[in-house]
Amino acid sequence: MNNWNQFLLAQGARSADTGTADIADFGTALSVAQLQDGFVAPVTDQGLIGVNGDDAASFLHSQLTNDVEHLNQEQVRLAGYCTPKGRLLASFLMWRNATTVYLQLSRGIQAPVQKRLQMFVLRAKAKLHDASGDEANQVILGLGGKHASAVLPQWFDSLPATPFSKVEGNAGTLLRVADAFGLPRYQWLTSAANAEAIWPQLTEKLAKGGNDAWHLSEIHAGVPQISQATQEQFVPQMVNFELLGGVNFKKGCYPGQEIVARSQYLGKLKRRTTLVSIADAKAVAGNELFAVSDPQQPCGMIVNAAANGDGGVDALVEMKLAAIEEGGSTPGAVRLGSAEGAAVRFLAMPYVLDALDL
Repeated sequence: MNNWNQFLLAQGARSADTGTADIADFGTALSVAQLQDGFVAPVTDQGLIGVNGDDAASFLHSQLTNDVEHLNQEQVRLAGYCTPKGRLLASFLMWRNATTVYLQLSRGIQAPVQKRLQMFVLRAKAKLHDASGDEANQVILGLGGKHASAVLPQWFDSLPATPFSKVEGNAGTLLRVADAFGLPRYQWLTSAANAEAIWPQLTEKLAKGGNDAWHLSEIHAGVPQISQATQEQFVPQMVNFELLGGVNFKKGCYPGQEIVARSQYLGKLKRRTTLVSIADAKAVAGNELFAVSDPQQPCGMIVNAAANGDGGVDALVEMKLAAIEEGGSTPGAVRLGSAEGAAVRFLAMPYVLDALDL
């Protein structure tokens, strides 16, 4: 276990086995109100792939759903990695510096995704490595809410002005990701030594959360993440990826590109991802949902779920548009696991589902 994990355990975190690594995590769930007020959370369940070399950007450009060749050092983007059938194998938060393109993804799928990407490098001058051990990226702190932006200027001369942008400083890299509750959210990547030094000052002013707190903020921002439980389940539009800027329809070919484009331009999309609350703490990604009006077949699937501080979970769920409409107008019309399961309560999304351009 690394020094940062040991530090977190000394601060009251618990050890959690993810199947690929032991991580430290604060188990106490934060409420939506606490997220809105201001929070900080060590994000310990994310993996990070670094891609170096003269052809790093062009290689990734040919593999991912988004434009990598024109990604500059002030930008952050979402990107997907699909099978030839257009189904998502992974979703990435992507950024770069002068030498490296970084791909952040669920730690549980990092090794196989990295291995698969490496298979297609062939003669390209690109090399992939596990970047989570790089000194500058050892620690990820997630911050958000009303008071987060007031705390950060203590360490950064300026903050990223818009969602999906970044700044670099002596204290590390600060990524601004999608807003939640109309408020900025950030990922701060820094060394373990710096994180340990600043942790007391952050937790003095912000509520202390863990991985669930960060993922709850992601869910309320409407940003999905593909995990082991949901690989190869969705084309990008099913999880709203093009609404979030994660698909570039003008770039060249990549695996699954023809099907992704066909889903966009031919016919009408019949499935989307929306935000719900479920009064069952055991609900997890991959669980199926059922409409009471059609109990014989699932109408959707949980993409991501996180404890909401009220004894249940809030979740992003992918489902038929008809079920979203029915569930939004009729309480209890959609349920978890079966037509007799826990009721699914539909919440307002932070963006319009049928919009083509945010």
